[in-house]
Amino acid sequence: MKADDVLEEFRSAGALLQGHFILSSGLRSPTFLQKMTIFSDPVRTERLCRALAEAITARFGRVDIVVSPAIGGIVPGYETARHLGAKAIFVERDPGGPFTLRRGFSIPVGTRAVIVEDIVTTGLSARECLASLQDEAGEVVGAACLIDRSGGRGEIGLPLVSLAALDIPTYPADALPPELAAIPATKPGSRAAMKP
Repeated sequence: MKADDVLEEFRSAGALLQGHFILSSGLRSPTFLQKMTIFSDPVRTERLCRALAEAITARFGRVDIVVSPAIGGIVPGYETARHLGAKAIFVERDPGGPFTLRRGFSIPVGTRAVIVEDIVTTGLSARECLASLQDEAGEVVGAACLIDRSGGRGEIGLPLVSLAALDIPTYPADALPPELAAIPATKPGSRAAMKP
């Protein structure tokens, strides 16, 4: 699947939004990728995650475990793991705490894992996910996402595979261009719902 095909999946699902958005990172952007619109469609999700599994195999070889950050990464992580013939697990956080593996999940010695994200903007969720896996016995060989909207600038600490890379501008709230400042901001992501 080519990058244009991935973007067309988002466009045709109504998941590529234009306006003034507050991202999970706190940065502002004129473009938002509403991935949950994609993940509500099992057929579309299957197509994208099958392509991501193929890209992961081409880059990293055998993968035994897919680890995703909860909650946004669980659906693409599971579906990608299904196509890899791998186990799907996730990290989650207690309110206000760091990500951690719970529920008996582990990465045993001799296994190869990849982190699968939905969208990478700054790489923060993937970095936090990776940090939570440092004491696991298995090897975390890389990371993957459907869309890297950082234009390749999102630092994860691992090689990153994406189906599409976009260079979508982001701005601090106090440094908005006039055309963006003139539009009321909305926060469509999920992290705001997690804060007390």
